[in-house]
Amino acid sequence: MIPTKTFACAAVLAASMVLPGFAQDAAETAADVSADTVVATVGEVDITVGHMIVAFKTLPEQYTQLPPEVLWDGLLEQLVQQNALALKVSGEMSKETELALENQRSGYLAGDVLEATALAAVSDEKLEEAYNEMYADAEPQREWNAAHILVETEEEAKAVQEEVNAGGDFAEVAKVKSTGPSGPNGGALGWFSAGMMVPEFETAVKGMEAGGVSDPIQTQFGWHIVKLNETRLKDKPTIETVKDQLTEEVQRKAVDVTIAEAVEAAGVVKPETEIPASVLTNFDLLD
Repeated sequence: MIPTKTFACAAVLAASMVLPGFAQDAAETAADVSADTVVATVGEVDITVGHMIVAFKTLPEQYTQLPPEVLWDGLLEQLVQQNALALKVSGEMSKETELALENQRSGYLAGDVLEATALAAVSDEKLEEAYNEMYADAEPQREWNAAHILVETEEEAKAVQEEVNAGGDFAEVAKVKSTGPSGPNGGALGWFSAGMMVPEFETAVKGMEAGGVSDPIQTQFGWHIVKLNETRLKDKPTIETVKDQLTEEVQRKAVDVTIAEAVEAAGVVKPETEIPASVLTNFDLLD
């Protein structure tokens, strides 16, 4: 079913990928091209290279990875078709269309402001400030490396415990007896830190010594027999290893400040009369 409110270009692009057109033929004139260069005229509406570039920038990632020559005809056809369809709108636009365009315009402009804010916010100094704020007082974190065997009942867990304590190889017993996803891997859970396991499991592990095997532990998943392989203290991360996290934090704070300042500067007035939220579904108001 063809969408009525959003013009989809995937089918148009797919149909055009066999034969590259104008872009390849005119490659030698690229130096003379500007954003205002006309590539097609629909009725009295000019489609320019600028329109093509903007359309390209809004494509899904799987398309933007393709060579421009492959995409040219599909993008042009999309713009031709949507402009031709737009010409069929006669007279005044509907109230819904006017409001939708206003929302789209403000949303797009807001996105431009926030994107520029986020890009400008990041610097080595800001990243270092964020790193010090998050990790300056961070203590080395305890981590555990363990394996477990998960069964359904306490009786089964006790039997597994007895088998392991009697000399059974923990990993081999896990492969046979464990119902958990780690069973085929010998029950190995790898390294984990506080908060990564359910509370009952974590509490039991914290009280164990390396090489020890636990008594049966009940959690929401069933009954566990745990073997603690080893523990370690992990130092705080270097700034390079958490650079992406720091970048997100710096950008988030900058965006929050920009939004708050913009709202305050614009001034917002809301009516004293409360408007019921139920009007959101009263589509007749748009007629």
